[in-house]
Amino acid sequence: MKGETQEEGRFKFLETGGEDRETLMLLHGLFGALSNFQGIIDHFSKEYNVVVPLLPIFDLPIREVAVSGLVEYVEEFVEYKGFDKIHLLGNSLGGHIALLYVLANQEKCASVTLTGSSGLFESAFGTGFPQRGNYDYIKKKTEDTFYNPEVATKELVDEVFDTISDRNKAIRIVKTAKSAVRHNLGDKLHMIKIPTLLIWGRNDIVTPPLVGERFNELIENSELHWVEECGHAPMMEHPGKFNDILARFLVGLRDKGDS
Repeated sequence: MKGETQEEGRFKFLETGGEDRETLMLLHGLFGALSNFQGIIDHFSKEYNVVVPLLPIFDLPIREVAVSGLVEYVEEFVEYKGFDKIHLLGNSLGGHIALLYVLANQEKCASVTLTGSSGLFESAFGTGFPQRGNYDYIKKKTEDTFYNPEVATKELVDEVFDTISDRNKAIRIVKTAKSAVRHNLGDKLHMIKIPTLLIWGRNDIVTPPLVGERFNELIENSELHWVEECGHAPMMEHPGKFNDILARFLVGLRDKGDS
């Protein structure tokens, strides 16, 4: 993987660097990690400053555990780094956070890309307490994230299981999930005017295809691309196809800017 994880003050992040490069910032989901974005990082770090802030889902004070707290963290991080005109990309909960960030800071964003984003409807572990200690249940739910269950490696399942088994982390997951459901953005998406790319797995059962279609209807300047035989995390399940779609989108924006 390109770059090393850095820690500056309260911020932990990966940044590939590069002077005078546009910034492509990636926001992970509730169970996300840097490894989820490895394909994007390796491909786009040749031309972009790829940045992945580690969202403090398990580190915020319990009273601040909510989608709004994570958006504030991203706002403070962008301000700290001095980024401007960023290309923002979010998967699942990360897409939800990206949308809320854009709605409040549209002038700082060049584009937003959503893949399997929450914000309208999602069905994952639900908003009840996950079945801690039930490895087979966690394994099945993790496999359901993908069209091809083999993408859910033992390492990935173990990571999710360990997270769920930690009572403190499990409580924070439930609080964050409930907060996401309360922050439905259906009546606000028309306010987004920047170029928006939607990359959706045709077989996503967490945020089904109708969700991608609805985002496309509600966000005026948006385009929707399908990835066949693909679930909730296209950048993991079909990284080559995902990168091709994203690259064409970003090159198109650059060409428009040069014209």
